Amino acid sequence: MENFYTLLVSIFLAIGLSAACGFRIFIPPLTYGLLYKAELVQLDTSWNWIGNDWVVVVLFLAAIIEIFGNLIPWVDNLLDILATPTSIMAGTILSASCLSDFSPGLQWILSVTSGVLITGGFQLTTISLRGMSSVFTVGLVNPIFSIIEDLISFGITLTIIFFPIIGIIVIFLIALLIRKLYLNIKIRRKNQKKLE
Repeated sequence: MENFYTLLVSIFLAIGLSAACGFRIFIPPLTYGLLYKAELVQLDTSWNWIGNDWVVVVLFLAAIIEIFGNLIPWVDNLLDILATPTSIMAGTILSASCLSDFSPGLQWILSVTSGVLITGGFQLTTISLRGMSSVFTVGLVNPIFSIIEDLISFGITLTIIFFPIIGIIVIFLIALLIRKLYLNIKIRRKNQKKLE
């Protein structure tokens, strides 16, 4: 039973960290690395490089650039396009670090699936929402979206690490909320086209 729970938590961690990478690339690995350095999380010895001082410094600098770059309207849209493959890679790597109890073949199948489907899904949805925001508000609301994405990424990361079952529920609720927001914007866009 304990082994089943451990595997389930590993899967939840993989899904959660992949989802967090769909909002921000560098916040989840930075947070994970800092928590590892503080000895609040454990990693397989092949993954402990994420807590290396130089890795943490590079992730910190990259996170700062990502956060501030996303606050500038239209620059954030360019960063989104460049960030999509990188976020999928980050989600895949973090998933793999959580699934080290699985056989290597299954570990990487699940990691790539999680990275592509979950990270990619959240990333593409946020790109679409921000793109629509850029069109409707000339990018003036985009910094608000960016701050919300930063907080969601950090919040998901902490929640999934410390409370995996609650974290999965939170991710599911966020996905539903984003879907509803996306559909509302899409309907509003269709209605505006009809009025023209």
